Order: sequence, then C-alpha cells, then structure tokens
Amino acid sequence: MRNATRPFGRTLAAMITPFTPSGELDVPGTAALARHLVDEQGCEGLVVNGTTGESPTTTDAEKTQVLETVLEAVGDRAHIIAGASTYDTRHSVRLAQDAEKAGAHGLLLVTPYYNKPTQAGVVAHFTAIADAADLPVMLYDIPPRSVIGIEEETFQRLAEHTRIISVKDATGDLAKAQRVRAATGLAFYCGVDELNLAAYATGQVGIVSVVAHLIGKHLNAMFDAYDDGDTAKASEINDRLLPAVTALMGRGPGVIAVKAGLAGQGVPAGEPRLPLLPADDALAADIATALADLKEA
Repeated sequence: MRNATRPFGRTLAAMITPFTPSGELDVPGTAALARHLVDEQGCEGLVVNGTTGESPTTTDAEKTQVLETVLEAVGDRAHIIAGASTYDTRHSVRLAQDAEKAGAHGLLLVTPYYNKPTQAGVVAHFTAIADAADLPVMLYDIPPRSVIGIEEETFQRLAEHTRIISVKDATGDLAKAQRVRAATGLAFYCGVDELNLAAYATGQVGIVSVVAHLIGKHLNAMFDAYDDGDTAKASEINDRLLPAVTALMGRGPGVIAVKAGLAGQGVPAGEPRLPLLPADDALAADIATALADLKEA
C-alpha cells in the first residue's frame, strides 16, 4: 500500500478556460491566468480541461493548445494535470496520449458519464486509459455529474494500478473517503469547496478548487494554520471564507461565478460557452461584494 503523500502539491485550481469576446480560445489570456493562479493565488498545481475548464465544449485541438500554453507559462513551477477522459474510452485514450505528448505532468480521469457503465466497466475504462500513457493518474469521482460513482471495492481494484495514485473526491462523503484512503493509500484531494477544511482535517492531502481562482491565498493561509497546529485560526479563516465560497459555488456551475469574479478584477476570463450563460447582474454583484468584504476583513 502506498503512502498518501501530496503527488501534485496541496492547493490546485480547477482552471477555467478563458475565451475572447467572440467565443474563441484566448491564448494570451490563458497564459496570464495560469501565471496569476500560481504567482498571485499560490496554487501549486493547475488542472486544465476539466469540467470547470468547459471541456464538454472545447475541441481536442483547443484542449491541446490550452495545455501547451499553461505548460509554457508555469509548467516549470507548478504541477499541470490534464483532464483526459469522456464517456468514450477510445476517445479518452487519444486524449491521454495527446496530453502526454504535450508534456502534461498527470491526468485527471472522470467516471464515464451518461452511458452508465457497470463498476467492471468503470475499472476497464480507467485501466485502458492509465495503460495508454505513462503519466500518474488522478481519478475524479463526482456522482452528481456522472450519475454513477466509484464504489469502494472498485477503488481497491484500481489502486492496484501503478499509475493510479490519487483521487479528486467530489462526492461530499467524507466517511467513504476516509475508508478508501485507509484501505488503498490513494492520495485524496477535496473537490467540494464547501468542505475543504473538513476534508483536510480528515486526511485528504489537498484540494482541487474552483474558488482558488479568487481566494487561493486565503486557502493556503487556512491550511498553513492547520498544519501549524492552530486549528482555531484555521477554523476562523474558514468561517471568513464562507460567504465568498457560497457566492461562488451556491448558485449554479462554479465556472459561471468564477468567470464573473475574475472579470470584476480584470483577470482574463471571458464568458462561458453555451449551453452555459454568463452570471446575471445580481450574482455578479453578490460575488463582488463577498470578495470585497473578504479583502477588507
């Protein structure tokens, strides 16, 4: 059994994909955002081409361009993980191989969605992708989006693969995460921003965060306090972050809110692609207020 170290760092951002006003990929904006996340927000890793990166609406060529752009911008000082899976195993294998050729440091593989495979099919799917590229793998368990989850016995089977080393846990089930972590040694990263501190306190090694785009420095301060044994300070920071986290994650897909929050700060973001719509004025105002209040606190 492996030790659950931090294979991709502690604070990772689930990075959005910036678009131009005409809806095309904003390559300079992508590089600028990557630098902002690493240099200003203190992210040790970036996950590109995931759900928050609007992967369902970007082409394979765009995914490669995003990855190459981020690697060139910050790949020497951050872990760059590429989302590389869909509900089609053969397509996912090609995405993983493309990511490896581009120089990705790891792969994020989500449970097949929509077609609802059996758990045996889930194992076969992940195994085929992990076999196809010589990169460490982070599994992504998110039943609210994929419909099916990864069962505990399935995790135990998958953990036998030498390249499957970690999990982005977006189930919200901290008890299950503890059981799987103890049984497999997989490194768990929290994928539910509302639970970041609770997950960390129960043995998860870090986060793959949407809100890190805007409050990454605060999240690092919270984790530093916890690591230093000052749990009261960590809890106090967590409480102060709650209004911002709620504004960013409580009213629809996080990418919509984050793009609005970044735009309000002059950081490249653009609007999401259909079928997602931009934040309305009320949400944008609430986000701006929550971030301003946090800055003044």
